[in-house]
Amino acid sequence: MGKPVDGEHLLPLTPPVFHVLLALSEGERHGYAIMRQVAVDTEGSLQLGPGTLYGCLQRMLKTGLVEESDWRPDPHLDDERRRYYRITELGKRVVRAEARRLAAAVAAAQARRLLPKHSDG
Repeated sequence: MGKPVDGEHLLPLTPPVFHVLLALSEGERHGYAIMRQVAVDTEGSLQLGPGTLYGCLQRMLKTGLVEESDWRPDPHLDDERRRYYRITELGKRVVRAEARRLAAAVAAAQARRLLPKHSDG
């Protein structure tokens, strides 16, 4: 019997995995660009070091959430040693499912007046 194709069996995601998938949802990136995007997305509250990032990426490659890419923005300007990663269709389904799960948790907190219903940041 195979794994479910919706990826719900992979939930909940750890914050680093969730944010790496978010960063890759906008396009292919190399490791340092992923780290920078995660820092921007979390307003600096999650700073991924190389060990955490590459450990996550290795696990994500094995589970099929991401794959390596041969894409290069400009082969003459890019370091050929850089590895680029892209999110897979499974990864897209999983990050959407996790976003829904987190949204439900936020809604529950709002219903209990632990958070305002609408926030401008």
